[in-house]
Amino acid sequence: MELPKYFEMHKPFLEYLKDGKAHKLKELKVYVSQQFGLTEEELAELLPSGRQTVFINRLGWARTYLKKAGLIESPARATFVITEEGKRVLQENPEVIDVDYLMRYEKFREFQGVFSANREDRGKNTEENEETPDDVFEEAFRKINKSLQDELMNEVMKLSPEAFEQMVLALMSKMGYGTFENAAKTTKQSNDEGIDGVIMEDKLGFDLIYIQAKKWNEDHTVGRPEVQAFVGAIAGKGGKGLFVTTSRFSKQASEYAAKQHIILIDGEKLTEYMIEYNFGVTEKKTFAIKVIDTDTFNDYADE
Repeated sequence: MELPKYFEMHKPFLEYLKDGKAHKLKELKVYVSQQFGLTEEELAELLPSGRQTVFINRLGWARTYLKKAGLIESPARATFVITEEGKRVLQENPEVIDVDYLMRYEKFREFQGVFSANREDRGKNTEENEETPDDVFEEAFRKINKSLQDELMNEVMKLSPEAFEQMVLALMSKMGYGTFENAAKTTKQSNDEGIDGVIMEDKLGFDLIYIQAKKWNEDHTVGRPEVQAFVGAIAGKGGKGLFVTTSRFSKQASEYAAKQHIILIDGEKLTEYMIEYNFGVTEKKTFAIKVIDTDTFNDYADE
């Protein structure tokens, strides 16, 4: 199922606290995840930036919004208790406790930067308020990177096949392979036997990685026969295989490669690696997103 939005977590968050006792955040995590029947795979889903899971991020914002509205309090670190107003809301039993509902509270409106409780004044933003600030930032981050991937592929497709092979080897070096002189090299075209390049896997050169790098248009799907030919080319050479293409691999090709322990990199994964390892890209602007450093406050608490 789709992971619940942060505002969909508000009600179960309050329901778990309705006994009036203080509860730890880890208890709430378990309860809320069970209420929505989330699987381990869903709970492990990461934000586009990879810095946090989607579930924990949204639960964190649910906690923040309920606290800003005065429905819960935090008497100790990562500990929460329901307020009298929170109990009243549960008795009212609204269908959903979303941003539109929380706007009735002055302190929450101040937190949102909205100073009117009038529904007409705030209704136009209801759809946008279904996302947390982190959701908005992460989606923008994803879109920017997707656009950058498209631009990178446009530049890659301008390269000659020989230049593309050299670029792949250079990217591998950037990723930490072939980290010494002459560790990576392209093979002679007249006698490559289906191998476009060779790179060392470790610094001492004990293990070799044989590379096939093919620049094809996106409408070309690399099938099993092409991967099988590459497997035949490296058979008996005592090395590993990496097949890189600007297009995509068929399901049959991927299944066969997995059985033969051949690593496949398609166009999308190639541009992802280029961005991750700062190959062919440069930073335009850096945003520092900061969180509480609990160690600082623990030091004071120990005094």
